[in-house]
Amino acid sequence: MTDPTPAAQACCGKQKDTPRSDELQADLTRRINRAIGQLGGVKAMIEDNRYCGDVLTQLAAVESAVHAISGIVLTNHFHTCVVEQIQAGNEEIVDEALALVKKFSR
Repeated sequence: MTDPTPAAQACCGKQKDTPRSDELQADLTRRINRAIGQLGGVKAMIEDNRYCGDVLTQLAAVESAVHAISGIVLTNHFHTCVVEQIQAGNEEIVDEALALVKKFSR
């Protein structure tokens, strides 16, 4: 789903690409793969009718992992897209950034 707002369209180019360092890309990929593995473990636990408390513990670990990934991507967004757009005079990006902070601060 694409965001039609001008701030979103302008962010980091027409396709909304964000160049990331090789280190960041590798770190995010590792973290995502780990979260996928954890979620696969939760699926297996449910299929095996494992104890609810154990399933919930593993789900909490998955949520924590995904939340950490979101924080890294959000921080990178501020340091790249948001800074670039403010420097280009697009102050509408601030509203997008605030909405993202609100979305991920739960």
